[in-house]
Amino acid sequence: MESYPAPARTIVETLRAAARAAPERAAAFQGAPGAYSHQAVRRALPDALPLPCFTFEETIEAVVEGLAAHAVIPVENSLYGRVADVHVLLPESGLFIVGETYVKVEHCLLGLPGTPLAAVSEALSHPQALGQCRHRLKALGLRPVAHADTAAAAAAVAEAGQPQVAAIASRLAGELYGCDLLVEGLQDADHNCTRFLILARTPRPLEGDGPLKTSLAFEVKNVPAALYKALGGFATNGVNLTRLESHLRGGRFTAAEFVADIEGAPDLPPVQRALEELAFHSKWVRLLGTYPAAALEP
Repeated sequence: MESYPAPARTIVETLRAAARAAPERAAAFQGAPGAYSHQAVRRALPDALPLPCFTFEETIEAVVEGLAAHAVIPVENSLYGRVADVHVLLPESGLFIVGETYVKVEHCLLGLPGTPLAAVSEALSHPQALGQCRHRLKALGLRPVAHADTAAAAAAVAEAGQPQVAAIASRLAGELYGCDLLVEGLQDADHNCTRFLILARTPRPLEGDGPLKTSLAFEVKNVPAALYKALGGFATNGVNLTRLESHLRGGRFTAAEFVADIEGAPDLPPVQRALEELAFHSKWVRLLGTYPAAALEP
């Protein structure tokens, strides 16, 4: 609670109290009320009780410890790429991916009531949001200032009372914290969209006959062409690879770990054969979850 600006704390405590009373209905998200992750909870789990958490680690721990049934975590943005740290936290969390959703991100520049745009010199927001608006910020002559969260930035602007500082956040955040809308649609491109994953302690039964995705993590062997060989089974079996990200762990530069998304479920023969070949050329493979593919249009 102490990490949130004062205007957000009352709302945070109200939401947390409701989640504590019914953890089986709670869905944890990172950020202050009004964050885009809050909007993702509303979209993906409309009957859930939103549980705000200050960090991604706390968001995941809420599910691990039984304080929430689900966590909704951003993983990648169409303008600014992957969300930092999530690709590492997901595989080691022990949680299962049970769904996904997309949220159209429409940034607003939010200032103190009565403040003209000409008086603003700094824009406060999460580094992802700053990156998604970097060209517009340069054109407006605004200095970007990093903050832990978009909605919390709006609350911080309301708390600080400094007219030269504005926040980049959602319209909802502006309404919650009493900020004026100075610029709407601040993002550098209209297609700005963030993909969120829904996590749970156990897999969710798959229903319907719609398209499925499977997420997995693996580490290739430290041999020439290891990745090429490991992924060859997906090509030869006609399995589409929709996402592939690499990262190094433990200070080693000799072998990379990867997180990947593929189309289909592991019990399909082509997917099963592809995963067998992947396992043969990898040190280990971990399935993170199979879930319905969400429509790209929010």
